[in-house]
Amino acid sequence: MSESHPTRRDAIRTMALAAAAVQATTFASRASADPTPAPTPRVGARHTLRNGKLQAGIVGFGVRAREIYNGFLDDEMFEIVSVADVVDARTAEGVRRVNERCRNDACRAAKDWREVVHDPRIDVVIVTTPDHWHAEPAIVASLAGKHVYCEKPLSLTIAEGRTIANAARSTGIRFQTGSQQSGEYGHMFTRAAEAVRNGRIGKLSRITIGVGEPPKPCDLATEPLPEGIDWDGWLGQAPERGFSSALCPVGVHGHYPAWRNYREYCNGGLADMGAHHFDIAQWALGMDESGPREVIPPADGAKTGLRFVYADGVEMIHGGPTDCTFFGSDGTIEVSRGHLRAYRGTDRGAPDAPEILAEPKGNELRLPRNASHIADFLAAIREGRDPICTAEIGHRTATICQLCNIGYEVGKPLLWNPVTERFEGANADAGNALTARPVRKHR
Repeated sequence: MSESHPTRRDAIRTMALAAAAVQATTFASRASADPTPAPTPRVGARHTLRNGKLQAGIVGFGVRAREIYNGFLDDEMFEIVSVADVVDARTAEGVRRVNERCRNDACRAAKDWREVVHDPRIDVVIVTTPDHWHAEPAIVASLAGKHVYCEKPLSLTIAEGRTIANAARSTGIRFQTGSQQSGEYGHMFTRAAEAVRNGRIGKLSRITIGVGEPPKPCDLATEPLPEGIDWDGWLGQAPERGFSSALCPVGVHGHYPAWRNYREYCNGGLADMGAHHFDIAQWALGMDESGPREVIPPADGAKTGLRFVYADGVEMIHGGPTDCTFFGSDGTIEVSRGHLRAYRGTDRGAPDAPEILAEPKGNELRLPRNASHIADFLAAIREGRDPICTAEIGHRTATICQLCNIGYEVGKPLLWNPVTERFEGANADAGNALTARPVRKHR
């Protein structure tokens, strides 16, 4: 899509904004009318893809973008030709780094994400913004036929996530959610999920997920707005408030900003790392395109200990000794980014049982060992298959994080329907009211 077609461009953006802004009831209606897609594996069928060098634009050039952009440029068939950020210094730094790495001046500064998405040269859009800015560029890029790599958590609300997943599916683009634990970290998470799926610990009964707490409302003091920052552009759909460098650091910074703590822009530490660890739990359960049935917060009002119950009776608990711990009738598996072990029973003092984590044999399932999350995405584009963490999978994982926060906020048991993506029964109205949020009018 090019700038010579402003009517269609504006129409698509309007669709994205409207979809993200509507109340949860609208999304329930869509879910009921739109048949649930058939479950797909994390590696799909291949089909022919046209040859040619892939050109990409980056939306948001903060710390995370600087961590991953080289992973794209490591592929000789890939180039980054556009960078946009709401901070002028970060846009300039992105352009400088890319051109320095590629030893040319092919990469240019874009004035904002819209210019990136509507650039007719661009095949791939990389979204590395704060979480509250994932939906708009991801939806518009998908509807424009661009492939998308979007950082996790995929969405701020359940309504947003469903819209992103539907947009990606409607145009058949390749969409990778940045939940890289499914293909990196020495494949420790892959091996854990694989062992669970293969019944190596017997019948699975319980999973614990060790991640942070829910978010809090933003209470930061307002500071003078420096030159070179588009603050309205940073806020986007979020409520109006004054500038804070804790949310949007000045210049090129070397830390993860504090917006992750606040409900207006993220879903707290629970979602920040939960988007990684709940993703692995869903994978191990074979529930990539579904979810739990019950959401049961602790009766004492604590902000840890919430329980999910799946249709088969498996419980998943927010809180635990490791990132992911799987308890089965014949053993336990613990996995974190630097830790993988299995043992018989549930006593952590038990000796290791390495046979539980041995390579699959015979007809056992073997999950993919990707070279990297980015490499899998680029290969998926070339080969015409789904990457390992599609928009649908990313949405379902983000939904777990959002269900957890909703459960804590409502403070009462909730019954969730993963097909209609609506709460049912007692307390349903309170839960459904939190599946979408108002969108501030912004350009």
